[in-house]
Amino acid sequence: MGEGQQVPPADRPAEAFAAVLALRRLAASLERAAVDHALAQGWTWSDIGAALGMTPQAAHKRLAPQRRKPLDE
Repeated sequence: MGEGQQVPPADRPAEAFAAVLALRRLAASLERAAVDHALAQGWTWSDIGAALGMTPQAAHKRLAPQRRKPLDE
């Protein structure tokens, strides 16, 4: 789903689910990149957790570069 593309209607579930999957992957990729840049800029896990609406521990467990799972899982 690139810029300018229409969101498929829910009455076409195969297309709608493919769009949901693409959006999830895009969001995960953006989140990881933002975390990497935040860490490089001196943000703490407390700062990152607050920005993402979670505890510092949850943010670290899910997003720490050394603890990440591959995006395709």
